[in-house]
Amino acid sequence: MAPDPPVDVLVVGGGIIGLSVAWQAAASGRSVTVVDPSPGRGASWAAGGMLAPVAEAHFGEEALTGLLIRAALVWPGFARDLEEASGRLVHYRADGALLVAFDPSDRAATDDVLGFQLQLGLAARRLSARECRSSEPLLSPGIRGGAELPGDHQVDNRLVVEALLAACEHAGVAFVSDRAEGVALEGGRVTGVSLAGGGSRAAGAVVIAAGCESGQVTGLKVQPPVRPVKGMTLRLQAPPDAPRLRRTVRALVHGRNCYLVPRDGGGVVVGATVEEKGFDLAVQVGAVSDLLDDARELVPALDEYTLTDTTTGLRPGSPDNAPLVGPTGVAGLIVATGHHRNGILLAPVTADEVVRLLVGNDPSDLFAAFGPERFGPATGDRSAGEPLPGTSRIPG
Repeated sequence: MAPDPPVDVLVVGGGIIGLSVAWQAAASGRSVTVVDPSPGRGASWAAGGMLAPVAEAHFGEEALTGLLIRAALVWPGFARDLEEASGRLVHYRADGALLVAFDPSDRAATDDVLGFQLQLGLAARRLSARECRSSEPLLSPGIRGGAELPGDHQVDNRLVVEALLAACEHAGVAFVSDRAEGVALEGGRVTGVSLAGGGSRAAGAVVIAAGCESGQVTGLKVQPPVRPVKGMTLRLQAPPDAPRLRRTVRALVHGRNCYLVPRDGGGVVVGATVEEKGFDLAVQVGAVSDLLDDARELVPALDEYTLTDTTTGLRPGSPDNAPLVGPTGVAGLIVATGHHRNGILLAPVTADEVVRLLVGNDPSDLFAAFGPERFGPATGDRSAGEPLPGTSRIPG
């Protein structure tokens, strides 16, 4: 059998980053193939869908915060274009979010983060406990206050993934249900990838967007130092006559992070677990119990809801919690990974950047601080994506 002809762009990874890149590259007139055994699943499927540039602003990550703010501005247009290209709704909602503290120590920690966010000039407003409950009546009477984050929005991530798959299909993107084992090089240039199931695929350019597995692709000059960071989400459904959550709520409950994201139709996504357990995807009873306990303490009405889905995923964490997007030193080989908790939010701007690089432009100012070369050649523990000293923290 004759080998498949080379394509212009081969994307390794079919999560929201890879699919966004594939769609945009195909829309620009290129032939595109995506290599992934289960496109549209993984971390993108397990996510909560929050577009949260303000809530994700943390000490020491000012450059990343700037990127997140820019990405949030792009999302309304991206959502419209995706719905038009796919013929599917993605349920983008721009109704803001609440940041809530449950007990006095939670309030102190929340005030510290809020003070930093206000220092950066981000849109946030302190709220008393009464104001929080006025904005979201289902909140427990025991909460101690919080803040309104009008610039933090949400989208149904699973609908986005399905819309991207449809948009890719309409744009002529081909899919290979396999795992890319390594990149093929010739004369200092990438020529395609080898497949775990045997054989290879040829391409003029290759984009490594395989999430936490990006560092396992062989043949790269600079191995992306990404690691799997386990997270779990629960999906609940309100009975027809039960009260429903109005807005996204992010909270500290006795020192633990918890978020609740309402969906159209009475669904709620509950999440915030962060575990360093390698490639483990097991659903553990204790983690489910902790999430439900915190969510129910925050919103007692959830006792009436039904648990409909439990999903784990592996976020691609990097040593400094920021993405790795840019050229690799090998002609035609581009990396787009390490988006950690912000893959949904950063997908549109990452796709724009990758397409910019594919046509031969230099990295944009927007991604100047996030090139993969900032970590140098992968050696020792760093190749596994271990956090750099001073960067570990409790994610929000």
